[in-house]
Amino acid sequence: MIWQNYQLDSSVLKVTEGLTLWQVEKGKVDISKDSLAVPIKLGNRLEGYVFHGQGGLLLDTIIETEEGAIGKPIEKELDESFLMLGNTEKIQQYLEPASKDKIREMKYENEQSFVTEAKDLLDRFLGNGRIHKHQCWSYNRGSIFAFPNKANKFDILIGNGSKIVYKAINTVFVSSDKNVVLKTPDEVILARNKKPFIIRKQFFP
Repeated sequence: MIWQNYQLDSSVLKVTEGLTLWQVEKGKVDISKDSLAVPIKLGNRLEGYVFHGQGGLLLDTIIETEEGAIGKPIEKELDESFLMLGNTEKIQQYLEPASKDKIREMKYENEQSFVTEAKDLLDRFLGNGRIHKHQCWSYNRGSIFAFPNKANKFDILIGNGSKIVYKAINTVFVSSDKNVVLKTPDEVILARNKKPFIIRKQFFP
């Protein structure tokens, strides 16, 4: 995916109540009340946020087949800063300026310290600050999330209606209507209309 010159706003906001940032039949992303947020803009247009607080990711990666269910759901606690692009219109009404006390409660010395951390995360996501000429992600095409992982990279979740793409260190999950692909270190599962095709690692030398 190719990105434009996204910029962080300098204001730090807080979430006024627990929010579901994204939800479909197969998954959701939540963030708790009082979490912090910094807006991401493209020119004067609001495109997303960097959040920090307590949240969670739930993704149903169980594949229902004629032979029974395969796989297990993914559950991830979100206790580090993460990035979201899209769905900003629904979220704006649940944000207000964060007080200095609230920012300190979240273990940041001041507004600038959180903005600096958020900018580092955004720069890493965009490619260490490299700017390109290209098309931008548009929030009417769905939502994208970037969660830092232990490999100092990102687990990526893209949701657009019933279409889902999730890529983590050891997992790739793609779901679109009646077609599903799940790749793990041990196997690759492809299912169409509940008819599975499975390739297991043990079959290879």
